[in-house]
Amino acid sequence: MTFRTFLAGVTLAFAATAGLSSVHAETLKVGSTSTGVPFTFLDIKTRKIQGMMVDVIHAVGEKAGFTPDVSAVDFASLIPSLRSNRIDIISAAMLSTPTRAKVIDFSDPVFPYGEGLIVKKDDDTDYAEDLTRTEGKVIGAQQGTIYLEQLRKMDGIGEIRVYDSLADLMREAQLGRIDVGMGDKPIMAYQMSQGKYDGLKFANGYESQFGGSISLGVRKGDKALLARIDKALATLKDNGEIDRLAKKWGLE
Repeated sequence: MTFRTFLAGVTLAFAATAGLSSVHAETLKVGSTSTGVPFTFLDIKTRKIQGMMVDVIHAVGEKAGFTPDVSAVDFASLIPSLRSNRIDIISAAMLSTPTRAKVIDFSDPVFPYGEGLIVKKDDDTDYAEDLTRTEGKVIGAQQGTIYLEQLRKMDGIGEIRVYDSLADLMREAQLGRIDVGMGDKPIMAYQMSQGKYDGLKFANGYESQFGGSISLGVRKGDKALLARIDKALATLKDNGEIDRLAKKWGLE
């Protein structure tokens, strides 16, 4: 073997190894909210976003061949951030809805979801789906949610007050500054189960009517990435990993 042949072999091996490393080193920017416990939240000890949907996107990335770089984005800015290329994937407590699907693409469902109605524990009003029993009262809802969108379409209901986060909404309900709060039922149930907001309860008589499923979001038309994500999700559902993560975060 000549030195030239040996050098050529080394060069080819290095190139192959470098190419392999670059495939595995693909990093995609992921947007998650910092206020959606237990789906996504800021861990004050690590200063990193944690939660079920963070675990999900890391598990998906491992199967689909990318490394998620998760950063905090407020809920109302998730879709604008995705569309403007500041992030590549949304992994948060975001419902897949027809309105949102007009501007971004959603993965297959990750977790079933719906809204709840919270009131003070001493409120024995029997609320119905049409929410006409809220007339003369103040209703809180979170900016950027389907619930706010639906409330604004209703007639004969109370004054709507908008909040940046679900935590703000629940705190205002606890303090009595709003009479009724509508938000993500799994998140509110988890918060109350942890001993927070002990002055609140779910309203009598109200049943979820805007239910759906949480999904991962990608830019409109990004079919290649969506296919990778859906394939990974299918594997994670089949092997029980999604159920395991739901149990880990108290979402069985």
